[in-house]
Amino acid sequence: MRYVVDASQSWFTVKAFAKGLLSAFGHSPTLAVRGLTGEAEIDASAPDKASLRMIFAADSLIVLDDLSESDRREIERKTRDDVLEAARYPEIVFQNANVAARQTGEGSYRVRLSGDLSLHGVTRSQTLDANVTLTPSSLRAQGRFGLRMSDYRIRPVTALGGAIKLKDDLECAFDIFAQPASQSGE
Repeated sequence: MRYVVDASQSWFTVKAFAKGLLSAFGHSPTLAVRGLTGEAEIDASAPDKASLRMIFAADSLIVLDDLSESDRREIERKTRDDVLEAARYPEIVFQNANVAARQTGEGSYRVRLSGDLSLHGVTRSQTLDANVTLTPSSLRAQGRFGLRMSDYRIRPVTALGGAIKLKDDLECAFDIFAQPASQSGE
């Protein structure tokens, strides 16, 4: 069965962590991806043959933290223009190559997806684990994984002459909801 991601019911966040001499005064922002599309094909009787393709619009990240409007706009601008270079690399794409699935209950699976993540003009292998719940009317996948910016030729943002900067490692978390293609209008 083919499932299509429902962006209005899904979320994907990226958490960065401050470091440096003044990191206690810095900000460790959490950003959410708003431009999210994707589809999965899965047969409950053969979950190891599932496929997944997710596309994230690089210019769609917004800051979730409680900040002044000017700080929020500046972080979003730096992320979009300086970090991700969204005009040059407009999409972030994950396409799985392998799936390992273990049933944990009725319609519930622990899944390990291995595939290619294309980000900032670089494609690298990425593995992520997810808890997947499958029903005739929906698919829900939840999980988290780490990502290193330097693996994708992304330079961490710095402020105050380098006294505050972001660590290379990011934490990504997701809760993806999808419906059968026949229900989503596709």
